[in-house]
Amino acid sequence: MNPQHEHNLNLTRRHFLRNCNVGLGSMALASLMHDDARADVKIDRINPLAERKPHFAGKAKHVIYLHMAGSPPHLDLFDYKPSLVKMDGKDCPDEYYKGKRFAFTSGRPKLLGTPRKFAQHGKSGAWVSDALPELSNMTDDICFIKSINTDQFNHAPAQLLLYTGSPRQGRPSMGTWVTYGLGTENQNLPGFVVLISAGTAPSAGKNAWGSGFLPSVFQGVQCRSQGDPVLYVSNPKGMDRDTRRLSLDALRDLNQMQAKELGNPETLTRIAQYELAFRMQMSVPEVMDISKEPKALIDDYGAQPGGASFANNCLLARRLVESGVRYVQLFDWGWDFHGTNPKEDIRDGLTKKCAPMDKAVAALIRDLKQRGLLDETLIIWGGEFGRTPFREGRTSKGKVLGRDHFPDCYTMWMAGGGVKPGITYGASDELGFTVAENKVHIHDLQATIMHCLGFDHEKLTFRFQGRDYRLTDVHGHVVKDVLV
Repeated sequence: MNPQHEHNLNLTRRHFLRNCNVGLGSMALASLMHDDARADVKIDRINPLAERKPHFAGKAKHVIYLHMAGSPPHLDLFDYKPSLVKMDGKDCPDEYYKGKRFAFTSGRPKLLGTPRKFAQHGKSGAWVSDALPELSNMTDDICFIKSINTDQFNHAPAQLLLYTGSPRQGRPSMGTWVTYGLGTENQNLPGFVVLISAGTAPSAGKNAWGSGFLPSVFQGVQCRSQGDPVLYVSNPKGMDRDTRRLSLDALRDLNQMQAKELGNPETLTRIAQYELAFRMQMSVPEVMDISKEPKALIDDYGAQPGGASFANNCLLARRLVESGVRYVQLFDWGWDFHGTNPKEDIRDGLTKKCAPMDKAVAALIRDLKQRGLLDETLIIWGGEFGRTPFREGRTSKGKVLGRDHFPDCYTMWMAGGGVKPGITYGASDELGFTVAENKVHIHDLQATIMHCLGFDHEKLTFRFQGRDYRLTDVHGHVVKDVLV
């Protein structure tokens, strides 16, 4: 065989990518270097989670996002509609449903006025239902937004739009953008922590806290309030901490050799992740141990040391932001009130579901306020969409009262971290179908959250595949009227 032909046959794709100066490897590296030159945020490749300054001095340094996965019935909690109550059981007017798609309702639905009792609370006079007796006492610390609007009416796409700016997979999540822009205050803890309660992950799965095309070191780290706080972070049997350190040193040296040879930034990210995991072995168990808190405070939250619950996660969220974690995301499943079973009834079912949440969230606000942390911690509460002002189609003739998914107009609230306390912004129409005043699209909400943290949402970007991407896609306006 011709020696040159034999040499060519033995060439592998790896040889081509590594050695061809005008080939794909060099083009990719050049692209990466060009991207770094265009990046809005300059990342320390050795310590990518190092603390960084935002575009301007933001009021908020931390975020606690409380997501009621499945989406709570806002018309039975915050948005009181006396006209809808008067029209309870009547046919829905044509203009409100014809030509629109709903998840589980077809034909002419029946209007559903709330069976809950509403009253005004605090100096602000905010309307809150009897399902939330604890939060009723906190209304003067809360900014209610009753004109939230989204484009999606199914869980996963709506959650993806809320957290990544797109209803499709592949984009970085909000918490990832925040840690990419700000880093973290505590190098021994992740910058972005995720806590899940009620035993079920959100419909969007790990995409809701994924890094997308941003370096993976900025993605959310899922922690548990029961058992090992982080899966696989403990040493395996037969390996002590010193041996673990030696193995990580060897991995670091190998990764550094590969980084020097190939120039892939993800290789350096991998080194940073290994080092963070090693530091987390000592710091995470300590910060996740709520038994160190005073018993009276634990009882105020309704938490139980050693257990797994939304109340535990709320207390953990306070401990995490107090320890310097930048962004804490709580997902609590079970708020999908279709009325397909008694647990989904907006009467007794809602009362039972709200009770632990109501107690824990009110305690969280009080706790942060008492410690002087509320002004620098932005709390966000809500679901991925709202619920219909009419009965859900499948259950419309049953005894259980439930509502369908509804994207057009619903309520969320925020507290602390740069938003005005004790106000209500926006309004729905008299039956709760459409935005009547000051529409706030999901992209507007994202832009406002980023502003509270000190970012111009149009400038916090990352170049990927020839385009500068941002959390708000090509949309979004800061809602300045809700800001301090």
